[in-house]
Amino acid sequence: MDFFRDIWYDFGAVLLILVLIYVYIFFDQISAFQLLMWLNLASLFCHQLEEYRIGGTFPGMINRKVFKSKMPDRYPLNTNTAFLINVVEGWLLYFLAAIFAEKAPWLCIIALMISLGNIIAHSLFFNIKGKTFYNAGLITCWILFAPCIYFFFKITVGTNLISLQNYLVGITLGIVINIFGVFKMIQWLADKDSKYIFPQRNLLPQDRGK
Repeated sequence: MDFFRDIWYDFGAVLLILVLIYVYIFFDQISAFQLLMWLNLASLFCHQLEEYRIGGTFPGMINRKVFKSKMPDRYPLNTNTAFLINVVEGWLLYFLAAIFAEKAPWLCIIALMISLGNIIAHSLFFNIKGKTFYNAGLITCWILFAPCIYFFFKITVGTNLISLQNYLVGITLGIVINIFGVFKMIQWLADKDSKYIFPQRNLLPQDRGK
């Protein structure tokens, strides 16, 4: 379990390839709405890769710049919390949204609300806190999450696909999960003595080697 906790985003890259293969094979058999939700799941995998592997400095930025931590390799965000938020919450929710699609549009709205929350957080909150123009995760927010949200409205506006009740449930739960399932989760599971430590490459350059 410890091994998977440290490389879940690399496994996500494998799942990304499988999702794209599935979409390619069954392209003519799935609806535009369901296709969108599969691509939103693929976007999540790409976003997590940017945060934890390609850019990689998201954990260090959160701990050092947002929470002003003196222990940015483990506090308040640690590898266990990152795993729970991204895999247990994120993968499951986005996957269910892709599976059920039109059958449970409120689930899809929740997933897209989380995508929107990422766009806002990476574009404004994290850059303001870090006094930067880029933070790991920002690029995939705009080239992947933003188009998914745009096409969601393009597909659904003017149709009876989604009821007002679905919007109310989805938006409400989306806000709740963004706040309590992500931001508050980091604080609730914070532990200065945590053994779930991020590797040096996940820290900001100025914090490496300390």
